[in-house]
Amino acid sequence: MRQPSLIARRVAVASVSLVVAAGAAACGPEDNDAKSSGGGDSQAKKGGTLSVLNSNPQSDFDPARLYTSGGGNVPSLVFRTLTTRNRENGAAGSEVVPDLATDTGRPSKNATVWTYTLKKGLTYEDGSPITSADIKYGIERSFAAELSGGAPYLRDWLIGGADYQGPYKDKKGLDSIETPDDLTIVFHLNKPEGEFPYLATQTQFTPVPKAKDTGTKYEQHPVSSGPYKVVKNENDGERLLLERNTHWSASTDAERKAYPDKIDVRSGLDSSVINQRLSSSQGPDAAAVTTDTNLGPAELAKVTGDKELASRVGTGHFGYTNYIAFNPKVKPFDNPKVRQAISYAIDRSSVVNAAGGSSLAEPATTYLPNQKSFGYTPYDHFPAGASGNAAKAKELLKEAGYKNGLTVTLTHSNSKDFETSPEIATAIQDALKKAGITVKLQGLESNDYSDRVQSVTTEPGFFLAHWGADWPSGGPFLAPIFDGRQIVKDGANFNTGFLNDKSVNDEIDAINKLTDLDQAAKRWGALDKKIGEQALTVPLFHPVYKRLYGKDVKNIVISDWTGVLDISQVAVK
Repeated sequence: MRQPSLIARRVAVASVSLVVAAGAAACGPEDNDAKSSGGGDSQAKKGGTLSVLNSNPQSDFDPARLYTSGGGNVPSLVFRTLTTRNRENGAAGSEVVPDLATDTGRPSKNATVWTYTLKKGLTYEDGSPITSADIKYGIERSFAAELSGGAPYLRDWLIGGADYQGPYKDKKGLDSIETPDDLTIVFHLNKPEGEFPYLATQTQFTPVPKAKDTGTKYEQHPVSSGPYKVVKNENDGERLLLERNTHWSASTDAERKAYPDKIDVRSGLDSSVINQRLSSSQGPDAAAVTTDTNLGPAELAKVTGDKELASRVGTGHFGYTNYIAFNPKVKPFDNPKVRQAISYAIDRSSVVNAAGGSSLAEPATTYLPNQKSFGYTPYDHFPAGASGNAAKAKELLKEAGYKNGLTVTLTHSNSKDFETSPEIATAIQDALKKAGITVKLQGLESNDYSDRVQSVTTEPGFFLAHWGADWPSGGPFLAPIFDGRQIVKDGANFNTGFLNDKSVNDEIDAINKLTDLDQAAKRWGALDKKIGEQALTVPLFHPVYKRLYGKDVKNIVISDWTGVLDISQVAVK
């Protein structure tokens, strides 16, 4: 998943649609309320209209163009994929499960060939059958330049993917995707990828009937394979109205509950307006949720003091880390002792407060998020305690040749996102001052900031960054940031430390061969610990998501995959 503030967040990720954004991509709650506050299945009934109140429009509503984590939130109501995320609370929700396929995929011995068999009886909204050829075509159209925007993995992983231009230009298609019969699809990869079942949750794996493909206009009425169909799409996703797909069958779909009759998505709303409407829960807003708007510090303080409102807050954790990035090609950050000194000097308590307080942020000393599915392995190579270890920092600075301290510039975004924003930068500035480090702040507008930190030629020496997960594993977290072969010289680069260590690259390859995801997770955690010793980043905190929902919303499910309420599970009666 890409850094959400650097390229428009989709997970979403995330779910971040993460588009997740991370787009651009998403995302665990230890949330006891998630199982009780909504009432559970015993109170869930079919019927009614669920309203979704969002800040950002669900733009580019075409499965080829979306960058989601686990298929996204609103998108997964219309688009089914080979696999999907497990729609359960907490850690159980980090698992990948079958969706259109009968299982999560059958790998060859070296994980370079993956075979899937479709369930029998799958149909589109018009009752026509879903075939393996439709999934192949849906994937191929995501390679077309005019439908770009989705996750890049297929282009990187599929044999011939790097040069393929999509079916509008190359009608022959990709030889690396075979469909020997209507229910079988086989993928041939150019390298072992044990996490292919995670990738198969992305919307690019949605079946698209070739005869119904209208190119860039397809987003207006994509043919549904899920429990809902699009009946209205206004202003590029600003208003989406979904109604039941009568040809969807729950017997083929164990994940989506599809309780409401209609889902009305309205976007372009101010975040304060969204939270006020959810708080008041008047009229249709009583049956409303949001998929992209958190409670801020001030709003959370108000909600916490109201027992009824507090009972309507869903709490979740998405795999996401906010951190300081160093460019070791820029002095004085080429000196490991300087990087270590800053690591020791950080006051994580003040940073957490700047991020909204302990209810909205948890201190981090590891790069990987603190969830089992990522392979979380506790470590703290440069223990700063709660408020920083200025004495140890000064000692290291002296060893580095800066006995009288030094002056550095910290680059941050001016966006009020409580992540890379001035509040976080100021907290770091204050902490480092105690260690004899004078920090000058350089705030940039959002676009300038992203352009600057993503370019190998303009990347500053010391700046704020963050990363979110395309899926809950250490692979899409560590590889883009620390695999030397992913350094991009003429485009968006995320390997900010320019690490190109053969032993790290080789270990990434070795883990990618594993199809036992639990074993892979342990190896990702060990690799995180090894990389952490180089102090190329300073992990600061992991965000906590707090989101209100209407008083008539039932059956709240918040998984560790997305960290937010899953609208495929809610009921409104």
